[in-house]
Amino acid sequence: MNHTELSSGAAIRLIASREIRLRLRSRAFLITTALLVLAVVGGGLLVNLAQAGSSDEGTTVGLTSETADLAAPLEATAEAAGITLTISTVPDEAAGRADIDDGDLDALLTGPVDHLTIVVDKSVDPTVQAVIGAVAREQAQAAAITELGGDPAAVAAAGQAAAPTVTAIDAEPATNTAGMITGLLAGILMFIALMTCGQMVAQGVVEEKTSRVVELLLATVRPWQLMAGKVLGIGLIGLGQVALVMGAGVATAFGLDLVDPSEISLGSTAAWALVWFAVGFVTYATALGASAALVSRQEDVGSVTTPVLTLMMVPYIIGVSIAPYDPDNALVSVLSYIPFCSPLLMPIRIATDAVTTWQALLALGLSVAMIPALVWLAGKIYSNAVLRTGSRVKLRDALRGA
Repeated sequence: MNHTELSSGAAIRLIASREIRLRLRSRAFLITTALLVLAVVGGGLLVNLAQAGSSDEGTTVGLTSETADLAAPLEATAEAAGITLTISTVPDEAAGRADIDDGDLDALLTGPVDHLTIVVDKSVDPTVQAVIGAVAREQAQAAAITELGGDPAAVAAAGQAAAPTVTAIDAEPATNTAGMITGLLAGILMFIALMTCGQMVAQGVVEEKTSRVVELLLATVRPWQLMAGKVLGIGLIGLGQVALVMGAGVATAFGLDLVDPSEISLGSTAAWALVWFAVGFVTYATALGASAALVSRQEDVGSVTTPVLTLMMVPYIIGVSIAPYDPDNALVSVLSYIPFCSPLLMPIRIATDAVTTWQALLALGLSVAMIPALVWLAGKIYSNAVLRTGSRVKLRDALRGA
């Protein structure tokens, strides 16, 4: 049989299906996938338990002489809302602020009921703020009925005006905690998936070369078809693995009500992560596959793949150590547009809502534009080196076919 008996598409599909069957029968791959899913689901359960535990501590609210009459309605409304609210009276506002500084109070209510102020250290629990706001409106409306002769419009206006304001003693910039955590997890998962699947390609190339299976395969298909099929097959397996793990994470987050949809779009973040995995895998897998073709023994794989893996480590380290907490950092911003770095940094910046759609598409376009040249170069190295056994093939010789 010669190369012309199989079309390029059929040859690539044949090799890809072979790789898929091989990997799906691998216990190591199946166990790794199961452990990743369990880790994501288990992490969600732990976060849920931690949130439940912290919510049981309740909130301590201090009242001054002006707001002392709110004690009973606050307790009743909090009980109806299912939250724990402890009421404490303070001599005056200064004493209440001192208690907040000391950690004895979580919030202090000051001022007249129709212009209530919630004094806190940094921020107030949204549920507690809603309870206080509801009580303030009820009290303002009750006063309006008496003072304004029961005019419905005036009563409604007084109730709306009674919404309390929040004053933070030690205010901090608002942080997107959900985005930060999601970005960090996305960066870690992306690195693990790209590293694992990329090394599958490299190890598979050397295994076939060592066992001389590649010689039989190349009697039927061309070298570039063999490499393309291998990358496609393992890439589909890896994409399925990432989709399964992310799907488990999104389902757990929504099922346990761990995130506020207004803070982060998990569906969009997951979709972008899958796109970036596909681009990153093609980028790194072709480079790793071509590098692995230079050697004939598994023991030598590390020596030729280290430069590529190092190139992967740099954006990963920057990504998990800086990007989730400071996604607009100058170094992070610049590297997120550079091919080889984008797949590991852009998913984090997208999760933290640090980039617009056009910026993400620009980075994607730059990475995709580089792939044809990378595939051509990797295919040339692979074709010239994969049939040469024995000592390590020099990169220069593989490039010129010597």
